Amino acid sequence: MKTKLKTKVPPRWRKEVEGVLITEEQIARRVKTLAREVERDFRGHETVVISLLNGTVLFLADLIRHLNLPLRLDFIGVSSYGAGTESGALVFTKELRLDVRGRDVLLVDDILDTGKTLSRVLPKVRALKPRRLKTCVLLDKPARRVEKVSADYVGFAIPDLFVVGYGLDFAERYRHLPFVGVLHPHVYQEVLNPADKIKSGNERHQPILRAR
Repeated sequence: MKTKLKTKVPPRWRKEVEGVLITEEQIARRVKTLAREVERDFRGHETVVISLLNGTVLFLADLIRHLNLPLRLDFIGVSSYGAGTESGALVFTKELRLDVRGRDVLLVDDILDTGKTLSRVLPKVRALKPRRLKTCVLLDKPARRVEKVSADYVGFAIPDLFVVGYGLDFAERYRHLPFVGVLHPHVYQEVLNPADKIKSGNERHQPILRAR
């Protein structure tokens, strides 16, 4: 069943974005609520926030501004390589700099989709012996899950739609949109040349556009 997108897209984006799934106002309210939930559970301990690059940037910035906790911040870079629109092998492009042994860790990602990314990242972080490890994602798309993985804190559960905005990209575009929107099919159906191998976007599985 097709999801109804009631909120109108700003005129400059209407040729590419079909509709707004989650508004800027809804995001702002939910991020504040998530921060309160995290703060309640992590209170009394210094927290290391680990963010997965690059899609988390906007979400991360808003989330940590609402956290009244002593915290340190570090990043893990993950990319997927392969052909077509399916995820290929995951490659770590940036390793942690901070020592998380014996510390409380909050792992932040933009979207939990197939679960392949978190199923690789979580064991890697657990091997560093944190005292506690929890996960926080802006979006959860359970319809595409192939790995048995879940998040402790979820901003929004969404249907199986091709979403962009608020950090999520398609071909490194649309990250700066202040809302989460749904692309018109004609945009992402202009699938990449099979020779193009580097993936980007939602949980590093989306195709990139042909080079113009």
